[in-house]
Amino acid sequence: MKNKIAITGLGSVSPLGDHPNSIWEAYGNPESYIRFLSVGDAVFPVAALAADVKQSIESLRFSDVKYKNLDDSVLYAIAASRKAVAQAGWNDGRFGINIGSSRGATQLFEKYHREFLETGSTATLASPTTTLGNIASWVANDLNNDGPDISHSITCSTALHALLNGVAWLQSGMADKFLVGGSEAPLTPFTLAQLKAMKIYSTFEDSYPCKAFDLDKKSNSMVLGEGAAMACLETGENVNALAWIEGIGYATEMLQHNVSISADAECFQKSMRMALNGIDPTEVDTIVLHAPGTIKGDVSEYNAVEKVFGNHMPMLTTNKWKIGHTFGSSGMLSVELAVLMLQHQQFIGIPFRDNPVSKPATIRKVLINAVGFGGNAVSVLLSK
Repeated sequence: MKNKIAITGLGSVSPLGDHPNSIWEAYGNPESYIRFLSVGDAVFPVAALAADVKQSIESLRFSDVKYKNLDDSVLYAIAASRKAVAQAGWNDGRFGINIGSSRGATQLFEKYHREFLETGSTATLASPTTTLGNIASWVANDLNNDGPDISHSITCSTALHALLNGVAWLQSGMADKFLVGGSEAPLTPFTLAQLKAMKIYSTFEDSYPCKAFDLDKKSNSMVLGEGAAMACLETGENVNALAWIEGIGYATEMLQHNVSISADAECFQKSMRMALNGIDPTEVDTIVLHAPGTIKGDVSEYNAVEKVFGNHMPMLTTNKWKIGHTFGSSGMLSVELAVLMLQHQQFIGIPFRDNPVSKPATIRKVLINAVGFGGNAVSVLLSK
């Protein structure tokens, strides 16, 4: 890294809550936050926002007449961004914004399309409230920001690609502060039906419907969650740093089919090695895996970790068994977990899986992985 880059603020809304203390307390609880809920005409295991957070989102919706017609994905992004910026102490409105989403305005898309099929016409605000770019634009509006605002979609690695882009702007000198992250509100009938049709959605009905990183499972167990997470990035020495970005890596696989990944996840091997960039792999104490809960996805990532780290395996974990797969925001929620482990010097494991590696006395460096359809892998190395 040419310049030191600090994470100076984190904000999120998720099934775990929206405050760092309650989120950390929730991680200390071995219970999954996935519940069986009715979505449309069917019951699915999903991880929805905590009830008090949902209420705060509704309060936000009606706090401004312009917000009442926005999709949940936009409101989640606004709520999480306010928290991150407040923690970082940014109040001059001069910073970059890059916020993405895998699915975008899923709820409004389904609502407006259903109305169109029924009536042959649609609402005036259908187009502006469902364009992907309205996420970063509304956050910029809410924060009275005067910098560049960018939205993008790179499936499940969207949030970490936003972090990559923020780092690129900061390293170039074109900005000295960037707000990055992802937001997702995918708990809708059509979205869930798509995953069910792919035969990757969980059919487990026990306490842990998502068996993320259970390498012995006999069927796929992906479960969807919702939420948003944002990080404030700044260049230079900073006494308020929550963590430092030590390395970034990215890679794309050659596709065999639309959702393919190689048996040894070559994209992850490349992205992890790039993120290490000469750093001794033995310095990495923990990896927060992407581990979506599918058989092939979990095993291939583990194989990639073995290829890169060999006999010096770090402690391995994921949060999808607890909060489901939040698609475009999942990478930044993993960053949040990594930062919390660095701050509290405590490893958060997976209750149904033994970790064969001894817990380190000190958590110095944590690697975070994310990958999406299309083989777009990202790895980010954080240090205390």
